[in-house]
Amino acid sequence: MPLVANAPPAPVAPSIISRDGEGRATVRAVRAAEPRRIDGVLDEAHYERVPGMSGFIQIDPKPGEPATEQTEVWLSLDDDHVYVSARMHDSDMEHLVATEMRRDSSVIFQGNDIISFMLDPFYDRRNGLVFTINPIAGRSDSQVTNERQFIQDWNPVWSVKTGRFEGGWTMEAAIPFKSIRYGEGTGQVWGFNVMRTKRSKNERSLLTKVPPGRGDAALAQTSFAASAVGLEAPPARRALDVKPYATSSLTTNRTVSPVVSNDPTAAGGVDLKYAVSKGLSADLTLNTDFAQVEADEQQANLTRFSLFFPEKREFFLENQGMFSFGGVQLTGNLTGMQNNDQVAPILFYSRRIGLNGTRVVPLRAGGRLTGRAGAYSLGIVSTQTGEEDDDLVAPARSTNYSVVRLKRDILRRSAVGLIATSVNPSGSGASNAVYGLDGTFAFFDNVAINTYWAKSDTPGRHGNDTSYRAQFNYDADRYGAQLERVTVGEDFNPGLGFVRRDDMRRTYGVLRFSPRP
Repeated sequence: MPLVANAPPAPVAPSIISRDGEGRATVRAVRAAEPRRIDGVLDEAHYERVPGMSGFIQIDPKPGEPATEQTEVWLSLDDDHVYVSARMHDSDMEHLVATEMRRDSSVIFQGNDIISFMLDPFYDRRNGLVFTINPIAGRSDSQVTNERQFIQDWNPVWSVKTGRFEGGWTMEAAIPFKSIRYGEGTGQVWGFNVMRTKRSKNERSLLTKVPPGRGDAALAQTSFAASAVGLEAPPARRALDVKPYATSSLTTNRTVSPVVSNDPTAAGGVDLKYAVSKGLSADLTLNTDFAQVEADEQQANLTRFSLFFPEKREFFLENQGMFSFGGVQLTGNLTGMQNNDQVAPILFYSRRIGLNGTRVVPLRAGGRLTGRAGAYSLGIVSTQTGEEDDDLVAPARSTNYSVVRLKRDILRRSAVGLIATSVNPSGSGASNAVYGLDGTFAFFDNVAINTYWAKSDTPGRHGNDTSYRAQFNYDADRYGAQLERVTVGEDFNPGLGFVRRDDMRRTYGVLRFSPRP
């Protein structure tokens, strides 16, 4: 795969990094000559033989200046794993901050010393995978889509260990090739970047130069990442993962009439994942069991608007970001701009499937096809729920939920796409369909434009059933601006979506001046 036009030439061995005057870099991955032991102790011969990448550049508090603490990073691989190792020199270890072990906790980002690395396996300079580690091996992992959408509930299989040495701390991480998707071909070029946060100094530095206006979201800016060469991906394999389950129970209840005594019940199902290609994966589920799903965080609603709960179920999580429509955030915001997306509807909100208020509706069968093929991103979901009767609430009918999402990358960091959703209950239940077009455009370093137009089709609601959005963002370091127009019609009803407010129109603007004294 060729390098992008502005990338420095690939480093020639024994060098592992080449830079240009603009802060861009090309790095070289090195094949591990001996089996790698993930223990956080960088004592293998590899670390003596291969120099580490260094020369980190500050983004805070002094943008563009060299980092005050040295960081060394190694990128290596074998037949099964990609390895990222780092040695963080620290002249003030007494003030090292490491207080969090919960996976994906926000405290890891906001209050700890961390080392984060980003992989762009498709080398599209738009999307990436971010892995974050603190000095006690607390970790976080997330997907980034179009440098904007941040999906933190993505939890792949990977290993990490940390260690200490006199004058700093270390990290070793191993990511299996089968845990990530990447482009076709054995010889690969990926995007790669690393960010270190030294909390006692409020200092953030990166392997490459990133505009200071990016702030916390600097690592998500895949268009500024280094180009990593020398990655030899394993041959294409049609991997099939099968996860069956079975449950049983025995119930006795002497308080009801007739009395229930030793009443047996049993259930079973299976989840399958199949790698259609290196970029596309298919998921199939039968009689799905979500008993192992992480519980929702408790929220108190003191308003008249609906609460938004993020998706936690594994079946819906992989590549969730590609279902984002019109630049509306699904679970978080890394752009640094004020987040005003709560008024714009989400057209595909997967929690509508298998949940009816506080009641769980059985998911009988479902299928997904998600991933990338060249410049296209594709997401197809179709599920069938069962019936559920309850004396206290209206019964839930057996219903088919389907969505198709297609996006096409254009220009350097822009995309256009379409979406269609449908809800079809059995019997005489009211059906619903929604379709729309959207575009997300990024120009220069700091300009972003988000647009969409969508229309719903619901029996009995044929008035103002459209919604649109036009948003302009300028998000530089010292100056910022945002202009937005959003409308949601009175009869706009995305049956498979989330709308906080209907029948509304909003025109919004903000100007920002942020000097650095």
